[in-house]
Amino acid sequence: MRLEQWLDATFMALADPTRRAILARLAQGEASVGELAQPFAMSQPAISKHLKVLERAGLVSRGKDAQRRPVRAEPEPLSQAAAWIERYREVLEAGYVRLDALLEQQQAAPLPNEEPAAPRAGRPRKSRLTET
Repeated sequence: MRLEQWLDATFMALADPTRRAILARLAQGEASVGELAQPFAMSQPAISKHLKVLERAGLVSRGKDAQRRPVRAEPEPLSQAAAWIERYREVLEAGYVRLDALLEQQQAAPLPNEEPAAPRAGRPRKSRLTET
């Protein structure tokens, strides 16, 4: 699977709140389909469909234990997605840092054809708001 396809599958799988809740449960340890279905108001076949989406994205795997097939979370795809996000966060943040520096430079420099304001001589004027 190409990187773009893998990212699409990962983010599509993570877009659903039920699948995110399943992953959160699996972060605590492996579980059977029945155990995963308990907190949800849905059937085991519906949970199995969610698991297939997570499995295609590589986010979970199913083991083969004598009587059951435990489901376990696979951390590597999440690590790869986080690394992909981090690269773009760094690029975008660097752009904001450059923009901040440019804005500061423009605010500090006088406009063309404008002389810097000279300080006023004499006594400061009273504000109309403070006059009674």
